[in-house]
Amino acid sequence: MNMADMFGKLTEFQKKMDEVKEQLNQLEVEAEAGGGMVKVIANGNREITSIKLDRDIIDPNDTEMLEDLIIAGINQALKKAEEASQDKMAEVTKGMLPGGLDLGNLGMK
Repeated sequence: MNMADMFGKLTEFQKKMDEVKEQLNQLEVEAEAGGGMVKVIANGNREITSIKLDRDIIDPNDTEMLEDLIIAGINQALKKAEEASQDKMAEVTKGMLPGGLDLGNLGMK
């Protein structure tokens, strides 16, 4: 592969990465905790975009339980967002990178 071909591949790869980043920003995943009493939505870039709390769960005398459920919901949403992100990245990089190349070391997982 000559330098012009390599540069062309890198440019194509960067363009696809920009497209994926935008798609991930639009992608939403939802997670629940406490039997649906806490709902958390995150985007594919692993950013929390919404938290909904069932009014029945709000007890001023037991804030610890609410805090635990919020943390559980957030962790589930972030895990789902990470999985969705990895799936999307695998789609884009399939066939473009040499087999076994791990993008995790480049901050692109």
